[in-house]
Amino acid sequence: MSDNTPTTLLLVDDEPTLREPLAEYLSGQGFAVHEAESAAAARSRLLEIHPDLILLDVMMPGEDGLSLTRHLVETRGTPVILLTARGEATDRIVGLEMGADDYVVKPFEPRELVARIKTVLRRVQSGAPVSAGDNLNYQFEEWQLDPLKQKLTDPDGAAVPISTAEFRMLRAFLDHPREVLDRDRLLDMVQGREAHLFDRAVDNQVSRLRRKIEADSRNPQLILTVRGGGYRLAADVRRIKSEPGN
Repeated sequence: MSDNTPTTLLLVDDEPTLREPLAEYLSGQGFAVHEAESAAAARSRLLEIHPDLILLDVMMPGEDGLSLTRHLVETRGTPVILLTARGEATDRIVGLEMGADDYVVKPFEPRELVARIKTVLRRVQSGAPVSAGDNLNYQFEEWQLDPLKQKLTDPDGAAVPISTAEFRMLRAFLDHPREVLDRDRLLDMVQGREAHLFDRAVDNQVSRLRRKIEADSRNPQLILTVRGGGYRLAADVRRIKSEPGN
């Protein structure tokens, strides 16, 4: 996404009476909007387009939005805002724990949704501030993280899909190796003042990250739990130049 290219959205909702006028409104706000009426249709559209953000209804026939969110978090780094008619806090927290970036409860004002979209995109773009050292990759235990491309590479050189939330969490640990980070501090570094998550969500994010980088996520050797304290990255971190073509 560049300054001259409109932000691309994928709007996934099975209700045409909501989806179509909302798509028209968002288009009028300068977004390039693609529509999908189901999770299956969204999966097909994602083979053709690479949206900057996905607006995803939770309650849909067939595969629901939470299942699709899990798939998106595991395979892509695209931010997700959930559209939900559910009022229970637990349901919203589940979506956030899966890696969604925000949620909006139906019915909502379209202007509020636009504000949420801009906030999430701003947070994604500024969540890891670009600095003079960001042309250097992080290296830890033969893993590498490219902070500019948000690309994680395993010891064999294979790219490992990582979500925006997982990237922010991993970078927090890499910026503070061998330091105990409690849940409040992690929330502040990962989500800032806009955090909607609770301690349990931090634990779930760490669990997802462990599944990506640990040989055995049930017996972690890199991200250790500190009883009563939080978590600690038990690895040395170096900054190295990115290899050409990476």
